[in-house]
Amino acid sequence: MPITALKASVCSLPVPTASIARVHHGGNLDEAIAAHPNAPKPWIDLSTGINPTPYPFPSLPSDAWSRLPTATQEHDLIEAAARCYGVDNPAGIVASPGTQALIQIIPKLVKAPAEVAILGPTYAEHAHCWNASGHRVRIITSLTDIGQANVVICVNPNNPTGAMTPPASLHNIAQHLHDTDGLLVVDEAFADTMPEISLASACPPGTLVLKSFGKFYGLAGLRLGFAIGASSTCSQLKAMLGPWAISGPAIQIGKRALSDDVWRQETIQQLIRSRDHLTQLLTSAGMKPIGITPLFQLISHPQAAQLAATLGASGIHVRTFEDHPTWLRFGLPGPDSAWLRLQRVLQTFAQTAHQET
Repeated sequence: MPITALKASVCSLPVPTASIARVHHGGNLDEAIAAHPNAPKPWIDLSTGINPTPYPFPSLPSDAWSRLPTATQEHDLIEAAARCYGVDNPAGIVASPGTQALIQIIPKLVKAPAEVAILGPTYAEHAHCWNASGHRVRIITSLTDIGQANVVICVNPNNPTGAMTPPASLHNIAQHLHDTDGLLVVDEAFADTMPEISLASACPPGTLVLKSFGKFYGLAGLRLGFAIGASSTCSQLKAMLGPWAISGPAIQIGKRALSDDVWRQETIQQLIRSRDHLTQLLTSAGMKPIGITPLFQLISHPQAAQLAATLGASGIHVRTFEDHPTWLRFGLPGPDSAWLRLQRVLQTFAQTAHQET
Protein backbone atom coordinates (compact mmCIF):
# COMPACT_ATOMS: atom_id res chain seq x y z
CA MET A 1 0.00 0.00 0.00
CA PRO A 2 1.59 3.30 -1.03
CA ILE A 3 2.23 5.91 1.61
CA THR A 4 0.21 9.11 1.22
CA ALA A 5 1.99 11.16 -1.42
CA LEU A 6 3.44 14.56 -0.69
CA LYS A 7 1.13 17.37 -1.76
CA ALA A 8 2.40 20.63 -3.12
CA SER A 9 1.11 22.48 -0.08
CA VAL A 10 3.59 20.65 2.16
CA CYS A 11 6.48 22.14 0.20
CA SER A 12 5.25 25.64 1.00
CA LEU A 13 4.93 25.11 4.74
CA PRO A 14 6.93 27.66 6.73
CA VAL A 15 9.86 26.07 8.50
CA PRO A 16 9.75 26.75 12.25
CA THR A 17 12.76 28.56 13.63
CA ALA A 18 13.47 25.64 15.96
CA SER A 19 13.74 23.29 12.98
CA ILE A 20 16.94 24.91 11.75
CA ALA A 21 18.63 24.72 15.14
CA ARG A 22 21.84 22.73 15.17
CA VAL A 23 21.56 19.09 16.23
CA HIS A 24 24.49 17.83 18.28
CA HIS A 25 26.10 14.63 16.95
CA GLY A 26 29.06 12.40 17.50
CA GLY A 27 31.95 12.76 15.10
CA ASN A 28 32.45 16.49 15.77
CA LEU A 29 36.17 15.97 16.16
CA ASP A 30 37.01 19.55 15.16
CA GLU A 31 35.36 20.81 18.35
CA ALA A 32 37.30 18.36 20.49
CA ILE A 33 40.59 19.37 18.86
CA ALA A 34 39.81 23.04 19.39
CA ALA A 35 39.00 22.41 23.05
CA HIS A 36 42.17 20.36 23.62
CA PRO A 37 44.84 21.73 21.24
CA ASN A 38 47.69 20.11 23.19
CA ALA A 39 46.18 16.62 23.29
CA PRO A 40 48.39 13.79 22.06
CA LYS A 41 47.93 12.63 18.49
CA PRO A 42 46.57 10.79 16.68
CA TRP A 43 43.15 11.45 18.11
CA ILE A 44 41.02 8.42 18.97
CA ASP A 45 37.43 9.18 17.96
CA LEU A 46 35.07 6.95 19.95
CA SER A 47 32.08 9.27 19.53
CA THR A 48 30.44 7.75 16.46
CA GLY A 49 29.89 3.99 16.92
CA ILE A 50 31.56 3.16 13.60
CA ASN A 51 33.48 -0.08 13.06
CA PRO A 52 37.13 0.96 13.48
CA THR A 53 38.29 -1.77 11.09
CA PRO A 54 36.80 -0.82 7.72
CA TYR A 55 36.06 -3.12 4.82
CA PRO A 56 39.28 -3.52 2.78
CA PHE A 57 37.99 -2.41 -0.60
CA PRO A 58 40.29 -2.68 -3.66
CA SER A 59 41.44 0.15 -5.88
CA LEU A 60 38.75 1.36 -8.26
CA PRO A 61 38.89 1.75 -12.03
CA SER A 62 39.27 5.32 -13.19
CA ASP A 63 35.81 5.42 -14.77
CA ALA A 64 34.26 5.02 -11.31
CA TRP A 65 35.38 8.62 -10.78
CA SER A 66 35.19 10.01 -14.31
CA ARG A 67 31.78 8.73 -15.46
CA LEU A 68 28.26 8.89 -14.11
CA PRO A 69 27.15 5.50 -12.78
CA THR A 70 24.87 3.52 -15.07
CA ALA A 71 21.44 2.15 -14.26
CA THR A 72 22.90 -1.35 -14.55
CA GLN A 73 25.55 -0.60 -11.95
CA GLU A 74 22.97 0.76 -9.52
CA HIS A 75 20.78 -2.28 -10.19
CA ASP A 76 23.72 -4.55 -9.32
CA LEU A 77 24.20 -2.67 -6.04
CA ILE A 78 20.52 -3.11 -5.18
CA GLU A 79 20.73 -6.82 -6.01
CA ALA A 80 23.71 -7.18 -3.66
CA ALA A 81 21.85 -5.31 -0.90
CA ALA A 82 18.75 -7.47 -1.38
CA ARG A 83 20.79 -10.63 -1.02
CA CYS A 84 22.71 -9.31 1.99
CA TYR A 85 19.59 -8.16 3.85
CA GLY A 86 17.42 -11.12 2.82
CA VAL A 87 14.94 -9.11 0.74
CA ASP A 88 13.08 -11.17 -1.87
CA ASN A 89 12.05 -8.30 -4.15
CA PRO A 90 14.83 -5.85 -5.12
CA ALA A 91 12.10 -3.35 -6.09
CA GLY A 92 11.53 -3.00 -2.34
CA ILE A 93 14.94 -1.39 -1.79
CA VAL A 94 16.14 2.11 -2.60
CA ALA A 95 19.75 3.27 -2.20
CA SER A 96 20.60 6.72 -0.88
CA PRO A 97 23.71 8.79 -0.08
CA GLY A 98 23.54 7.76 3.58
CA THR A 99 20.50 7.10 5.76
CA GLN A 100 20.54 10.72 6.89
CA ALA A 101 19.30 11.67 3.40
CA LEU A 102 16.38 9.27 3.84
CA ILE A 103 15.57 10.57 7.32
CA GLN A 104 15.27 14.05 5.82
CA ILE A 105 12.91 13.11 2.97
CA ILE A 106 10.72 10.40 4.51
CA PRO A 107 8.59 13.00 6.39
CA LYS A 108 7.61 14.38 2.98
CA LEU A 109 5.87 11.10 2.14
CA VAL A 110 3.18 11.88 4.70
CA LYS A 111 0.70 14.74 4.45
CA ALA A 112 1.30 17.25 7.23
CA PRO A 113 0.43 17.64 9.97
CA ALA A 114 0.62 14.03 11.09
CA GLU A 115 0.93 12.79 14.66
CA VAL A 116 4.40 11.27 15.02
CA ALA A 117 5.47 9.16 18.01
CA ILE A 118 9.21 8.53 18.38
CA LEU A 119 10.53 5.98 20.84
CA GLY A 120 13.19 7.89 22.72
CA PRO A 121 15.48 9.27 23.74
CA THR A 122 17.09 8.47 20.42
CA TYR A 123 18.86 9.85 17.34
CA ALA A 124 17.70 13.47 17.35
CA GLU A 125 17.53 13.90 13.57
CA HIS A 126 14.28 11.92 13.42
CA ALA A 127 12.36 14.43 15.54
CA HIS A 128 14.23 17.33 13.94
CA CYS A 129 13.24 16.36 10.38
CA TRP A 130 9.61 15.49 11.12
CA ASN A 131 9.22 18.79 12.99
CA ALA A 132 10.80 20.67 10.09
CA SER A 133 8.23 19.17 7.71
CA GLY A 134 5.32 20.50 9.76
CA HIS A 135 4.39 17.36 11.69
CA ARG A 136 3.50 17.11 15.38
CA VAL A 137 6.18 15.09 17.14
CA ARG A 138 5.89 13.39 20.50
CA ILE A 139 8.72 11.49 22.23
CA ILE A 140 7.48 8.36 23.96
CA THR A 141 9.30 5.98 26.29
CA SER A 142 7.24 2.88 25.45
CA LEU A 143 5.52 1.61 22.32
CA THR A 144 2.39 1.17 24.42
CA ASP A 145 2.13 4.98 24.41
CA ILE A 146 1.70 5.55 20.66
CA GLY A 147 -1.92 6.60 21.16
CA GLN A 148 -3.43 7.97 17.93
CA ALA A 149 -0.09 8.46 16.16
CA ASN A 150 -0.13 8.17 12.37
CA VAL A 151 3.61 7.55 12.29
CA VAL A 152 5.79 5.61 14.75
CA ILE A 153 9.60 5.68 14.66
CA CYS A 154 11.81 3.16 16.43
CA VAL A 155 15.60 2.94 16.28
CA ASN A 156 16.54 -0.69 16.88
CA PRO A 157 18.91 -1.20 18.58
CA ASN A 158 18.39 2.24 19.97
CA ASN A 159 21.03 4.93 19.70
CA PRO A 160 22.36 5.84 22.25
CA THR A 161 20.79 3.59 24.90
CA GLY A 162 21.39 0.26 23.17
CA ALA A 163 17.85 -0.88 24.02
CA MET A 164 16.43 -3.54 21.71
CA THR A 165 12.78 -3.84 20.70
CA PRO A 166 11.63 -7.40 19.92
CA PRO A 167 10.64 -7.89 16.27
CA ALA A 168 7.28 -9.31 17.38
CA SER A 169 6.42 -6.00 19.06
CA LEU A 170 7.31 -4.09 15.90
CA HIS A 171 5.18 -6.44 13.76
CA ASN A 172 2.23 -5.73 16.05
CA ILE A 173 2.75 -1.98 15.75
CA ALA A 174 3.12 -2.32 11.97
CA GLN A 175 -0.18 -4.17 11.71
CA HIS A 176 -1.96 -1.54 13.79
CA LEU A 177 -0.56 1.29 11.67
CA HIS A 178 -1.27 -0.54 8.41
CA ASP A 179 -4.92 -0.89 9.43
CA THR A 180 -5.12 2.89 9.93
CA ASP A 181 -3.08 3.87 6.82
CA GLY A 182 -0.12 4.82 9.01
CA LEU A 183 3.63 4.34 8.76
CA LEU A 184 6.23 2.57 10.89
CA VAL A 185 9.87 3.60 10.41
CA VAL A 186 12.47 1.25 11.91
CA ASP A 187 16.00 2.65 11.84
CA GLU A 188 18.39 -0.31 11.95
CA ALA A 189 21.60 1.70 11.69
CA PHE A 190 23.34 -0.54 14.24
CA ALA A 191 21.54 -3.83 13.57
CA ASP A 192 23.97 -5.47 11.14
CA THR A 193 25.75 -7.17 14.03
CA MET A 194 22.48 -8.69 15.27
CA PRO A 195 20.46 -9.77 12.21
CA GLU A 196 18.05 -11.69 14.42
CA ILE A 197 16.30 -8.42 15.39
CA SER A 198 16.03 -7.06 11.84
CA LEU A 199 12.72 -6.64 9.99
CA ALA A 200 14.47 -6.28 6.64
CA SER A 201 13.86 -9.82 5.39
CA ALA A 202 10.18 -9.80 6.40
CA CYS A 203 9.26 -6.12 6.18
CA PRO A 204 5.61 -5.71 7.24
CA PRO A 205 3.19 -3.66 5.12
CA GLY A 206 3.26 0.06 5.86
CA THR A 207 6.84 -0.16 7.18
CA LEU A 208 10.14 1.35 6.12
CA VAL A 209 13.37 -0.21 7.39
CA LEU A 210 16.52 1.93 7.19
CA LYS A 211 19.92 0.26 6.82
CA SER A 212 23.18 2.17 7.29
CA PHE A 213 26.13 0.86 5.28
CA GLY A 214 28.89 3.01 6.77
CA LYS A 215 28.68 1.97 10.42
CA PHE A 216 29.09 -1.79 10.16
CA TYR A 217 31.44 -1.64 7.16
CA GLY A 218 33.46 1.18 8.74
CA LEU A 219 33.11 3.42 5.68
CA ALA A 220 30.94 6.28 6.92
CA GLY A 221 32.62 8.72 4.53
CA LEU A 222 31.32 6.70 1.57
CA ARG A 223 27.76 7.96 2.28
CA LEU A 224 25.58 4.97 1.45
CA GLY A 225 22.35 3.73 2.97
CA PHE A 226 19.15 1.89 2.07
CA ALA A 227 15.43 1.98 2.71
CA ILE A 228 13.45 -1.27 2.55
CA GLY A 229 9.69 -1.34 2.17
CA ALA A 230 6.85 -1.54 -0.32
CA SER A 231 8.01 -1.16 -3.91
CA SER A 232 5.62 1.76 -4.44
CA THR A 233 7.06 3.62 -1.46
CA CYS A 234 10.63 2.91 -2.57
CA SER A 235 9.76 4.28 -6.01
CA GLN A 236 8.55 7.49 -4.40
CA LEU A 237 11.75 7.80 -2.39
CA LYS A 238 13.90 7.13 -5.44
CA ALA A 239 12.10 9.86 -7.38
CA MET A 240 12.62 12.29 -4.50
CA LEU A 241 16.33 11.49 -4.33
CA GLY A 242 16.71 12.22 -8.02
CA PRO A 243 19.08 10.75 -10.63
CA TRP A 244 22.61 9.64 -9.79
CA ALA A 245 22.02 9.94 -6.05
CA ILE A 246 24.75 7.34 -5.38
CA SER A 247 28.29 8.00 -6.55
CA GLY A 248 30.15 5.56 -8.78
CA PRO A 249 32.73 4.71 -6.08
CA ALA A 250 29.97 4.11 -3.50
CA ILE A 251 28.17 1.77 -5.89
CA GLN A 252 31.25 -0.29 -6.66
CA ILE A 253 32.53 -0.51 -3.09
CA GLY A 254 29.06 -1.11 -1.71
CA LYS A 255 28.37 -3.96 -4.14
CA ARG A 256 31.70 -5.61 -3.33
CA ALA A 257 31.27 -5.32 0.45
CA LEU A 258 27.61 -6.38 0.58
CA SER A 259 28.48 -9.50 -1.45
CA ASP A 260 31.33 -10.55 0.87
CA ASP A 261 29.61 -13.04 3.19
CA VAL A 262 32.86 -14.29 4.72
CA TRP A 263 34.02 -10.83 5.77
CA ARG A 264 30.57 -10.04 7.18
CA GLN A 265 30.39 -13.14 9.37
CA GLU A 266 33.98 -12.80 10.58
CA THR A 267 33.44 -9.12 11.37
CA ILE A 268 30.31 -9.80 13.41
CA GLN A 269 32.30 -12.21 15.58
CA GLN A 270 35.21 -9.76 15.89
CA LEU A 271 32.90 -6.92 16.91
CA ILE A 272 31.28 -9.14 19.55
CA ARG A 273 34.73 -9.90 20.97
CA SER A 274 35.57 -6.20 20.96
CA ARG A 275 32.26 -5.46 22.67
CA ASP A 276 33.13 -7.85 25.48
CA HIS A 277 36.63 -6.36 25.77
CA LEU A 278 35.23 -2.83 26.06
CA THR A 279 32.67 -3.94 28.65
CA GLN A 280 35.45 -5.47 30.73
CA LEU A 281 37.64 -2.40 30.38
CA LEU A 282 34.88 0.01 31.42
CA THR A 283 33.67 -2.20 34.25
CA SER A 284 37.17 -2.66 35.68
CA ALA A 285 37.45 1.13 35.85
CA GLY A 286 34.20 1.36 37.82
CA MET A 287 32.11 2.49 34.84
CA LYS A 288 29.61 -0.28 34.26
CA PRO A 289 27.74 0.21 30.97
CA ILE A 290 23.97 0.74 31.07
CA GLY A 291 23.53 0.05 27.35
CA ILE A 292 25.59 -2.34 25.23
CA THR A 293 25.76 -3.12 21.52
CA PRO A 294 28.67 -4.53 19.49
CA LEU A 295 29.44 -1.04 18.10
CA PHE A 296 28.97 1.26 21.11
CA GLN A 297 28.30 1.29 24.83
CA LEU A 298 26.58 3.86 27.04
CA ILE A 299 27.64 4.58 30.60
CA SER A 300 26.17 6.79 33.28
CA HIS A 301 28.65 8.40 35.64
CA PRO A 302 28.21 11.28 38.12
CA GLN A 303 31.48 12.81 36.89
CA ALA A 304 30.75 12.32 33.19
CA ALA A 305 31.72 15.87 32.22
CA GLN A 306 35.03 15.61 34.06
CA LEU A 307 35.70 12.19 32.54
CA ALA A 308 34.97 13.48 29.02
CA ALA A 309 37.35 16.39 29.60
CA THR A 310 40.06 14.06 30.91
CA LEU A 311 39.68 11.80 27.91
CA GLY A 312 39.74 14.81 25.59
CA ALA A 313 42.97 16.07 27.12
CA SER A 314 44.39 12.62 26.33
CA GLY A 315 43.25 12.78 22.70
CA ILE A 316 40.21 10.54 23.13
CA HIS A 317 36.84 11.86 21.96
CA VAL A 318 33.61 10.36 23.35
CA ARG A 319 29.98 11.31 22.84
CA THR A 320 28.41 13.58 25.43
CA PHE A 321 24.72 14.45 25.80
CA GLU A 322 23.40 17.90 26.69
CA ASP A 323 20.03 16.51 27.82
CA HIS A 324 21.64 13.71 29.86
CA PRO A 325 24.80 15.17 31.44
CA THR A 326 25.69 11.94 33.27
CA TRP A 327 25.81 9.92 30.03
CA LEU A 328 28.81 9.13 27.85
CA ARG A 329 28.84 6.87 24.79
CA PHE A 330 31.97 4.92 23.85
CA GLY A 331 32.60 3.44 20.43
CA LEU A 332 35.27 0.82 19.79
CA PRO A 333 38.98 1.69 19.69
CA GLY A 334 40.82 0.38 16.66
CA PRO A 335 44.46 -0.70 16.98
CA ASP A 336 45.99 -2.09 20.16
CA SER A 337 47.64 1.26 20.89
CA ALA A 338 44.22 2.92 21.04
CA TRP A 339 42.88 0.29 23.44
CA LEU A 340 45.94 0.75 25.67
CA ARG A 341 45.64 4.53 25.74
CA LEU A 342 41.95 4.31 26.65
CA GLN A 343 42.66 1.76 29.36
CA ARG A 344 45.38 3.91 30.93
CA VAL A 345 43.22 7.04 31.01
CA LEU A 346 40.20 5.23 32.45
CA GLN A 347 42.24 3.53 35.14
CA THR A 348 43.98 6.76 36.12
CA PHE A 349 40.67 8.61 36.28
CA ALA A 350 39.10 5.87 38.39
CA GLN A 351 42.04 5.89 40.83
CA THR A 352 41.93 9.67 41.16
CA ALA A 353 38.18 9.71 41.70
CA HIS A 354 38.52 7.00 44.36
CA GLN A 355 41.22 8.97 46.20
CA GLU A 356 39.10 12.12 46.16
CA THR A 357 36.23 10.28 47.82
